Amino acid sequence: MKFIIQRNRLIDSVQDVMKAVSSRTTIPILTGIKIVASNQGITLTGSDSDISIESFIPKEEDGDEIVEIKETGAIVLNAKFFGEIVRKLPMDFVEFEVQNHHQTIIRSGKAEFNLNGLDADEYPHLPQISEDKVFSIPTDLLKSIIRQTVFAVSTSETRPILTGVNWQIESGKLTCTATDSHRLAMRTAPIDMDPSENYNAVIPGKSLVELSKILDDTNNPVEIVMTENQFLFKSKNLLFFSRRLEGNYPDTSRLIPTESKTELVLQAKDFLHAIDRASLLARGERNNVVKLVTLEEKAIEISSTTPEIGNVVEQIQSESISGEELKISFSAKYMMDALKALEGTDIIIHFTGAMRPFIIKSVDDESILQLILPVRTF
Repeated sequence: MKFIIQRNRLIDSVQDVMKAVSSRTTIPILTGIKIVASNQGITLTGSDSDISIESFIPKEEDGDEIVEIKETGAIVLNAKFFGEIVRKLPMDFVEFEVQNHHQTIIRSGKAEFNLNGLDADEYPHLPQISEDKVFSIPTDLLKSIIRQTVFAVSTSETRPILTGVNWQIESGKLTCTATDSHRLAMRTAPIDMDPSENYNAVIPGKSLVELSKILDDTNNPVEIVMTENQFLFKSKNLLFFSRRLEGNYPDTSRLIPTESKTELVLQAKDFLHAIDRASLLARGERNNVVKLVTLEEKAIEISSTTPEIGNVVEQIQSESISGEELKISFSAKYMMDALKALEGTDIIIHFTGAMRPFIIKSVDDESILQLILPVRTF
């Protein structure tokens, strides 16, 4: 195998596939990146058996030669060292040459590295996916769906299914739900798919976080292919495979209250800053709790007390308060996460009592819903 490649393009692809490589894998060859040179260009692959990422660098693009293939072939190189080397090479072009016994020479300018490679035939094959159930979604929409839900997945392995985001497709609508049983984030979006198609699967939160990092900020469509045990996301020159989580996702629709006793309309930014200030004295996991009380004349009071440190009280004006008086306590962190995920300047909070879950929505946008369970403090 022998080729010359533009260093910048190589760095971008290496950084993408590195996101799938884990140093803690039980299969030694998966600590490497597989590099295949064909007559069409160079394909890089990284995998940790949960996620696999394949990045393709074409021979030329828009009339610009990116790779000069002198001899086709394949090799697996240690991801950590290979990644470091590529980033620190001195010149704009890199020459690769694989010799006997998988010895790989990487040259750039006057620098020359020799790496011991591994046989590419030993590298596990990526899943072959039949493309029956496919829909596409603009990249920027996919990234915002991930951002607005993935923070609410569970980090505890006691219920593995909750470490993923539930993707449900029904009547041409995609609903993504994440919950750790103390809070819930939900986002809906219309998709272009046969309305009779129904689908339900859970994608690991970690996979979605990595996918979001790789996708560029365009509105080019990402194709999503769903099978029995895999998800495949396809964008330009990039394939991202993720396994599905086994098991049934709990029915969260029962959690979401349908009526409310108190409704607050607030400016999201003011409310977020007030919660942030109140949480300054409530830093511990157990006492990261703030209290909200409705007052006369559309005012609300936000307070927090930590016995050994002190307390904080602040009043802010709401745009409107309707319904019963309310005293409620909740996690400041959960509230701040939820507010950051909502889009729009004004939010509406529907409360159904001091010990019942409450929902937060943007006044202008029904597609995002955040739910938080209150904390018992009295």
